[in-house]
Amino acid sequence: MTTIKCFNRWSTEGITIRDRGLQPYITIAPKIVPKTGARYAGNRFHKSNTFIVERLAVKLMNSGHRAKKHWISSGHNTGKKNNALRIVEEALATAERKTKQNPVALLVSAVENAAPREEVIAIEYGGARYPKAVDVAPQRRVDLALRNMTQGAYQKSFNKKVKVEDALADEIIAGAQCSAKSAAVSKKRDVERQASSSK
Repeated sequence: MTTIKCFNRWSTEGITIRDRGLQPYITIAPKIVPKTGARYAGNRFHKSNTFIVERLAVKLMNSGHRAKKHWISSGHNTGKKNNALRIVEEALATAERKTKQNPVALLVSAVENAAPREEVIAIEYGGARYPKAVDVAPQRRVDLALRNMTQGAYQKSFNKKVKVEDALADEIIAGAQCSAKSAAVSKKRDVERQASSSK
């Protein structure tokens, strides 16, 4: 029996998701070409059934968006998914070369370490707005982690000599090590610190 591998290179066997809250929301069933063609679109929680590597590639395609402003516009944000998949594959290969570990396992660890548990919302009471700490839904936790990872990679590579593939690889490695060098981990700590002071 032939084992399916991610990009026909990396196996997902033996990868465990330590965070029990995220277990149903991180799918590690491998795909040779992680490209569903949005067949799940419109279905509730469809993202959770999509391979985590594909979700990273999708976030990479609109990494320039911040709130309602298009913060970065470049050749990487063209909407061409094959381009995004090539960047992700090269980033995973670079991460494997640097750490000698399975890069898909590193990505899963990075998502777990970068997923914020709390965030701050503003509630209006008597005409005044107050910050309030709220728990983050598990699917949103994964979304925020992936978004912050891709935006962090673009911050380090946009208008600089660093390639986006290398920046994304460094982001994945730093996230897996729970290092403050990871933009996603730093953002998570900032958000949780704000939430802690808003209780």
